[in-house]
Amino acid sequence: MEVHCTRPRCPRPQNYFADLDDITTLKTAQQKYCTTCGMPLMLDGRYVPIKLLGKGGFGAAFLARDRRIPGMRQCVVKQFQPAGSLTSTQLQQAQQMFEREAEVLAQIGNEHEQIPDLFAFFPVIVNSLQPGQQDQFFYLVQEYIDGQNLEEELYQKGKFSEQKVLEVLQEILKVLKFVHDKGIIHRDIKPSNIMRRRDGKLFLLDFGAVKQVTNTSSGSAAASTGIYSMGFAPPEQMAGGQIFPSTDLYALAVTTLILLTGQEPTKLFDAYSNQWQWRMQVTVKPHLADILDKMLLPAANQRFQSADEVLEALCYQLIPPTVLPPPRPQPQQQPRSIQSQPAFSTLELLGGAAFSGFEGALVAIALFSLVKSPIVTLSVASVILGILIFAQTRRWIEKFDLLIIPAITFAIVLFFPFLQGGLGIEAVAILAVAASLVAISLTAVFRLIYKLLSLIL
Repeated sequence: MEVHCTRPRCPRPQNYFADLDDITTLKTAQQKYCTTCGMPLMLDGRYVPIKLLGKGGFGAAFLARDRRIPGMRQCVVKQFQPAGSLTSTQLQQAQQMFEREAEVLAQIGNEHEQIPDLFAFFPVIVNSLQPGQQDQFFYLVQEYIDGQNLEEELYQKGKFSEQKVLEVLQEILKVLKFVHDKGIIHRDIKPSNIMRRRDGKLFLLDFGAVKQVTNTSSGSAAASTGIYSMGFAPPEQMAGGQIFPSTDLYALAVTTLILLTGQEPTKLFDAYSNQWQWRMQVTVKPHLADILDKMLLPAANQRFQSADEVLEALCYQLIPPTVLPPPRPQPQQQPRSIQSQPAFSTLELLGGAAFSGFEGALVAIALFSLVKSPIVTLSVASVILGILIFAQTRRWIEKFDLLIIPAITFAIVLFFPFLQGGLGIEAVAILAVAASLVAISLTAVFRLIYKLLSLIL
């Protein structure tokens, strides 16, 4: 099993432990340590990071398995690890942001189905890479949303239709209504912080920049601490002034424009006129366009003051949320198998190699008997062999097919002597078997080399 070290700047964070491939051993194994830097790998004794999901200015996120939950539930482990040279004040502020995200998720994550649940929040103190010193890291473990964010969706599928952005507005406005009613302002609404799960449900992520206020009315709010994404923040947030629920509504409108146009905010905002210039790039109903323009007004008191007001203004255009049928339950997989095609066993690999060698030899002999040209024979045989190997990787050819197909090919060569190239059927059989043994040997050697490299790297 591959386990990823979470220590920042670890030169070789990937680790491989063959014994953890067994799920029973994984449940009971003692602590494992990074073979390069000595960092504990089983965080809090239970969370096993297996893949780096991404890094930001203040942390990193890892896909992990919870070995104490039946089925080895997947989760996201976020680590606080500020990058660059920060002053003590900035470091303290960043740590407070991270802790605030844990507090907010603990408060609201379990109360709303479109906000990830919080599973754990804990520190880890380890010996530093510098002799005689210690490092302290903070970890937050939350629900893993299996899907892609709207930024990725926009990149892969192109601009959103009016119907699709109405769906996004409807769902996220409902989440913001819940969040604002709890006295919380998100402050970082953008496409990459909205995740679409595989069944179509939308989730609001990344509460690290939230601000809690004592009163969410339009007349009072908290001061901004300058944490925002450039292009999405309204003037009051960029100026470090007071922020309001309409601050989130402004960012949601910018998000909608990006989804509709496929353009960056800087290309839609005209600094000379201090206005958003976007209507000429899309075709939407005037009513929706007017609503978005009102959400984008520079003065906070001129915008809609709550998510409810926007939902009411949209009322006749809103559509039922599009949620795909839940996926069929899949058979339980080992922790290592996070891929669409099941992994091949050693027996399957060697059997496939024997099939490819035997079939390749028969095809080459038959082709040479017909065309008498080594170059043409080699070229055509290579193409046919490549197709057969690809069919095996897709599992179009497997199990008994690996016996039936060579048997049919051999029978054809047997009953049509002119395909034997003048060798005789006995010589053809010997060459085919020899080719299969060579293929098995080469496959075994390459698999051994791969295992050794996995252990080293």
